Amino acid sequence: MSEIANYPNQIRLRGLSFFGYTGALESEKRHGQFFLADVTLGFMNLPGIETDRLEDTVNYAEVFSIVKGVVEKERFDLIERLAGEVAVCVLSVFPTIDAVEVTISKPQAPIAGTFESMGVRIFREREHTGMTNS
Repeated sequence: MSEIANYPNQIRLRGLSFFGYTGALESEKRHGQFFLADVTLGFMNLPGIETDRLEDTVNYAEVFSIVKGVVEKERFDLIERLAGEVAVCVLSVFPTIDAVEVTISKPQAPIAGTFESMGVRIFREREHTGMTNS
């Protein structure tokens, strides 16, 4: 089970698609490729459940914009680093988020064979939650 499951309140963004230039091979850096991202935000408390006010939750469009900016503008060798940067940026912009799980997948990874995608999942949380990063 994923660590994000420990959070009783979650916001999920699934199947976000972006074109970027992260990859260990020179051809990936030069030609780019599509990346898929799933982002789950974990909250111990999410006031918007009770108040029905946008300012008491996290604006999904803003999260989408942050992920898009990292994937499309940053260039790393590893998708592990890309996922980590997405997590850091999301947590730094939204202090109400207690934890974030980021999955980055490469459906067109330059690997011979048949597959749906290659990817990485990371989990990060704020230190004040008392839990550890994995």
